[in-house]
Amino acid sequence: MADFTRILDELKNYDGKELCFMEVCGTHTAAIAENGIPSLLSPGIRLISGPGCPVCVTVAGYIDRLIELSVEPGTVVVSFGDMMKVRGSQKSLGEAVCDGGRVQMVYSPFEVLDMARQNPDTKYVFAAVGFETTTPIYAMLLDEAIRQNIGNVRILSALKTMPAVIDRICADKDRRIDGFIAPGHVSVITGSKIYESLAAKYNLPFVVAGFEARQLMMAIYTLMKLNHRPVVKNMYPRAVSYEGNNKAKEIVKKYFEVSDAAWRGLGIIPCSGLVLRSEYNKYDAGSSGLYEDKIADGKCCCAQVITGKIMPTQCPNYGTECTPQNPQGACMVSAEGACHNYYINLRG
Repeated sequence: MADFTRILDELKNYDGKELCFMEVCGTHTAAIAENGIPSLLSPGIRLISGPGCPVCVTVAGYIDRLIELSVEPGTVVVSFGDMMKVRGSQKSLGEAVCDGGRVQMVYSPFEVLDMARQNPDTKYVFAAVGFETTTPIYAMLLDEAIRQNIGNVRILSALKTMPAVIDRICADKDRRIDGFIAPGHVSVITGSKIYESLAAKYNLPFVVAGFEARQLMMAIYTLMKLNHRPVVKNMYPRAVSYEGNNKAKEIVKKYFEVSDAAWRGLGIIPCSGLVLRSEYNKYDAGSSGLYEDKIADGKCCCAQVITGKIMPTQCPNYGTECTPQNPQGACMVSAEGACHNYYINLRG
C-alpha cells in the first residue's frame, strides 16, 4: 500500500515536460472516466482517447448499407442496440425502423441462428462491428450456421484490427503521443507481441493494462517512467499472454482475410479490416467498398475526438445539441465513446 501511495503521489505531483498518453480501448475509456482518473493526475499528464470504440469508428457508408438492407423485401437486419442511434449520411438505423425498416436487436450474435431456422424464407443480416476481440465470435457464428446447414444468415462486416490504425496515428506528425495504454481485451486475442514492431518503429512504450483503477494508474505510472523507451510491458498477465489466443486466431483465419477498411475520421487504412474469404462469399451482405464517411451534420467532431486531436468539450455540439439523451455523433452514442463517458462521468 505504501508503494502505491507513493506512485499516486508521483503521478499527482509530476512537474516534468508534458506527457500525452493515448488509450485505444473503449472499455479503458469508460474505466478511466468512471474512476475519475484524470483528476488524480498532474496537469502535466494528459490522457486522450484513441479509436478504440468500434461503434465510433464505423463510417456512415456502413450505416447506409444496413439501412438499405433493412428495407429490402424478405430481409431483416440484426444488430446490437448501440448501433441503432449512430447516424449514416442522412439518418440512423433507428430512424429507418420508423420508415419501415426491419431491424431486430439482440444481445448475442447466436440469437440470429434461431431466427433464421424458424424463418427460412427470411434473410438475416448481422451487423458485424468490432475489433479482434469480437471477430472470433462471428467466425464461430458462421461455423455453426454451416454446421447446421442454415443458409439464410449473412454478415455485413465492419470488423477492424488494431495495429494498422495505431501505426496511422503514430505516423501523424501533427499529433504528439508519448506512449500507449494498449487495449486489454484485444490483447487477450492478439497477444502483447503485436505492439513490439510499433514500439520499435516509433520509439514509444506500450503498456497492456487491465480495467481496474489501480491497474490503470500503474500503467500510466509505468509509461511515465519508461520515458519514450521502445518497450512493451504486459501488466495484465492473468488474461494476456505474449502469443495470444491461437485457437481464436485460427478460426478467424479460417473464415476471414485482411482487407483495407474505412475508419471514421481516418479514411481508408490499408490492411486494417477483415472481410469474409472468397469461398464464403455467399454469407456476405456486401461488405466491400463501404467507405463513405459523410454525415448529415457537418458540425459533428467525432472524427477529431477519436483520433485525439480535440477533447470532447471542444466540439461545438457537445453538451448542447449532442447529449447521451439526444446523441448526434457516434462518440456520444456508445457507452465506450469518449464523449459519452466524458459527459456522464467527468463534467463536474
